[in-house]
Amino acid sequence: MEGAAPLLMALVYLGAGVLSVPIAQRLGLGSVLGYLIAGALIGPSALALVGDQTSVMHFAEFGVVIMLFLIGLEVQPSVLWSMRTAFFGLGGMQVLLTGIVLAGIGAAVGVEWHAAVALGFILSLSSTAVVLQTLEEKGLRKTPTGAASQGILLFQDVAIIPMIALLPLLAMPQVGVAIVANAGLMSGFPAWMRTVAVACAVLIVIAVGRYLMRPAFRYIAQTRSREIFTALALLLVVAVSLLMEAVGLSAALGAFLAGVVLADSEFRREIEGDIEPFRGLLLGLFFMSVGASLDLRLAVAHAATLAALVFGLMLIKALIVYGVARVFGIPARTAAQTGAALGQGGEFAFVLLGLAAAAGVVGGDLAALATAAVAISMALTPFVLMGYDHFAGRAFSSAPEPETGTLDAHPDVIVAGFGRFGQIAARLLIVNHFRISTLEISAEQVALVRRFGRRVYYGDATRLDLLRAAGAADAKLLIVAIDDRDQAEVLVELATQYFPNLTILARAYDRRHAYRLLQKGAHIVERETFESGLSMGEKALRALGLTHGQSTLASSSFRKHDEEMIALLAESWGDEERYAVAFRESNERMDQLLAADLQESTMPQSIPTPSSEAAL
Repeated sequence: MEGAAPLLMALVYLGAGVLSVPIAQRLGLGSVLGYLIAGALIGPSALALVGDQTSVMHFAEFGVVIMLFLIGLEVQPSVLWSMRTAFFGLGGMQVLLTGIVLAGIGAAVGVEWHAAVALGFILSLSSTAVVLQTLEEKGLRKTPTGAASQGILLFQDVAIIPMIALLPLLAMPQVGVAIVANAGLMSGFPAWMRTVAVACAVLIVIAVGRYLMRPAFRYIAQTRSREIFTALALLLVVAVSLLMEAVGLSAALGAFLAGVVLADSEFRREIEGDIEPFRGLLLGLFFMSVGASLDLRLAVAHAATLAALVFGLMLIKALIVYGVARVFGIPARTAAQTGAALGQGGEFAFVLLGLAAAAGVVGGDLAALATAAVAISMALTPFVLMGYDHFAGRAFSSAPEPETGTLDAHPDVIVAGFGRFGQIAARLLIVNHFRISTLEISAEQVALVRRFGRRVYYGDATRLDLLRAAGAADAKLLIVAIDDRDQAEVLVELATQYFPNLTILARAYDRRHAYRLLQKGAHIVERETFESGLSMGEKALRALGLTHGQSTLASSSFRKHDEEMIALLAESWGDEERYAVAFRESNERMDQLLAADLQESTMPQSIPTPSSEAAL
């Protein structure tokens, strides 16, 4: 089916993913393994529904780029600085030691020294896509092990650059140029010029992200054109990736840098929500293309050798990561979990093995065997983590550590709407040291509030993906403070359906709107003018001669009976005739109760009693 039409190929990939991934998730294996199995089944070595995966994998690798961009959005510069130990210390020592150990073992079993060195350092890389996706599905990415794994993986992404540069030195002179040609547009220039180009590219990304993209996102946000907003975000990722590849850097590293630059942007949450579906689809395609590229016939023919290579690789890498982590003071259980997570080969190994084979550094059969070992080790990672959880117990606290320096990491409360109503509630929570995550649909309001130092993000809270990105699955409360009455009802209904963990406090326009919000699932409603009107009435009573105690009692009595009336009449809401009758009866009874309460407080009879009609 190599010449099949694109639509037919899309049908095969989508069908395989839809069938295999839910089954794998139901079995507790995770989506990554489901995609790998699906790819292996449709690949040339099994059902042969798809052919060579080279072109597909080049396209699907963009999923890894997008994933690194989204990770960058979560990592503010202060957080990145706090990762310096994991990045330089853990990552640097892991790559160096693993490369040396694997190269030594390769040379000891008879592999030529230049091939052993190349394989050792190529196999020292782990899979960013598999590890982060698996940790994300287990809810472990923002734990100490998640932080250690992320720092090591980021260093490995950087390490790809010198690996590409040094591979030609291991190649035969007549073929060494094959790899140099893949080192970017600057490959033919002196080293100092390449260094200057890299520095200029990084500065361009920082300047564009900070001074050009924010006004561009703000302008697009004002048009309320969601598809153009998404297109602009994808344009940024593609442009930065191409720029970094042009100067010989990793496209994934460039995307990560772009994400870091925008981490403080008010549009961070909206960008995450828009790009997330592309990441999921492209990563799924990437994993299926990896599975389909497996040479099952070669695996069967060299089963014993391949098994030794896979288990040896995963054991050695796990032990080295554990040892390095312990040297840097990481607790034993966390170090062991990190080692189990990073034991596999990485997706960039497929690229580097292909370059090494083309340059003659590694023989074709050996490269194919190493490729199969990497793919199988990636497929085994979910099983390794499941085994660790079973035998060693969970290595993480049930309360993950929040991101340093952010207010909205694992929020206690989500505030949807940051206008005159939402700001008051949010400020009260902040001064009492609760973490909040804020979303506001008006780009103008976001810009205004952020000028005064308030952290608020642009985004439509009625979007499920954006609500989830804001932390709805972890939060305790949702405060619905948006102006649009219909959108407020949509948000309450959405939150009730998908996030039962949330207690929903909703702003209501009036009594009728309050009933609709209660029907949609709100736990507490507050009419936006009720308290201010009640406060004004209390001040009016004092101006007319009542004491402070009498006016306060009158106000609290009115509030109590009105809330009881709201709860009672909610049962009749929806039937206009029944509601009208019930309202008149409740209104008369409320007046009687208020009069009785006021009489007990010896209120002067010349002062008229308040009427519940004011609450309508």
